[in-house]
Amino acid sequence: MGTIRVLPAEGIEALLRTAVVGRIACCGHGLSGDGRPYLVPLAYGYDGESIYAHSGPGRKLDLMRAEPRVTFEVDEAEASDRWRSVIAEGTFEEIDDPRQRNAALAVIYGPAGIPDLGTQTVVFRIRLTSRSGRYETPDRLGSTSIENAASLGREDGPWPTTG
Repeated sequence: MGTIRVLPAEGIEALLRTAVVGRIACCGHGLSGDGRPYLVPLAYGYDGESIYAHSGPGRKLDLMRAEPRVTFEVDEAEASDRWRSVIAEGTFEEIDDPRQRNAALAVIYGPAGIPDLGTQTVVFRIRLTSRSGRYETPDRLGSTSIENAASLGREDGPWPTTG
């Protein structure tokens, strides 16, 4: 059992920048969907303001085109009482301009280079309008106290220890 705390802004940004896979939740009503939320994982890139991704035709794109307000989630966990997560709200925007499209793909793929994605691929961004985060650390880590938890696993500490 641990204590859940608010993830500070720098922790939110760090998790958004380092996670490999996030989840988009979108929802359609009327002709585009049955009103049930649709949650799907996706690899993405993040530039400090927006989430960038691409997709082929399908349900996710149909729903986001019909209702561009979406939720994005990313998390990281080491144990049931040692995790952190970020929830962000945003607006879906398709990127059609070739220059903007290439810039978006560069955010996603970085120095690895942009692969051939084919003509059906749609590149998009989620312009984030709000972000929040939480994390949990155990009240005690065996004989190690929470104050020492920051030194476990990473140079800068895997989890915030204040809050």
